[in-house]
Amino acid sequence: MSPLARISSAFAPRFAEFAFEPAFTAAVDQHVAEIRERIAAGGPGLVPRRPHREDLADYALGFLDALDELDWREPVGHDYAVCRLTAISWLAHRHDLLTERAD
Repeated sequence: MSPLARISSAFAPRFAEFAFEPAFTAAVDQHVAEIRERIAAGGPGLVPRRPHREDLADYALGFLDALDELDWREPVGHDYAVCRLTAISWLAHRHDLLTERAD
């Protein structure tokens, strides 16, 4: 399973929390913005460009590797890693990066 699919299957269900957890929603939004900057998905204009699947997958894999080194376990609630993983999942869903496309 790809890193994006693995993260998405685990963290996409957290999107439902956006409806009643405004602080979590805001935190994930900030993580989305930071990830976009890190993988150079930003650019001029008000609408951010679509991230490249390979760039987001590489970022996700590196983040998962770092969590494995730390022996991180998903907590009840929202820590930095939960917010970051939910943001990765949101980007993958928002830009339909989980399905193969002929670009």
